[in-house]
Amino acid sequence: MFAPKTLPASSKVCVAAGARRPASFRVRNGRPTVRAQAWFNKLRPSSEDAGIYGSQGRDDFNADDVEQYFNYMGMLATEGTYDRLEETLKSGLHPVDILLLWAAKENDDPKVLEVLSAGADITVKDLDGKTALELATSPEVKEILEQAVAKE
Repeated sequence: MFAPKTLPASSKVCVAAGARRPASFRVRNGRPTVRAQAWFNKLRPSSEDAGIYGSQGRDDFNADDVEQYFNYMGMLATEGTYDRLEETLKSGLHPVDILLLWAAKENDDPKVLEVLSAGADITVKDLDGKTALELATSPEVKEILEQAVAKE
């Protein structure tokens, strides 16, 4: 059977990601347990600061991004063919603007925020003449788009 021992004073510190944090020791069911806190998010940059999310510019988006989003959101299953995708790409709209319109229609607020930060045109209209604000149905996405329109 495991017998709990007295831990040396030097062991009462938890080292996590280079930061020394106090640890608390307890004995549970006859075994010592350690409870430590580590604040990793304070030690690393956010995804935006690291250049992972929101770092793309308007011209970094292309037709492949539009097709991937079309497939990812299940629009092929809804539309039944790639005709709508091909028609939209041939319309002359910039890929980031297409993504804004489709993300608004799908109420995909993270994608709407991403393409707006990349420089999507808030005033662009889809093939039916509707803006992203007119396509959105969720209050969250509408609020994001209304704030973007107010900045224009």
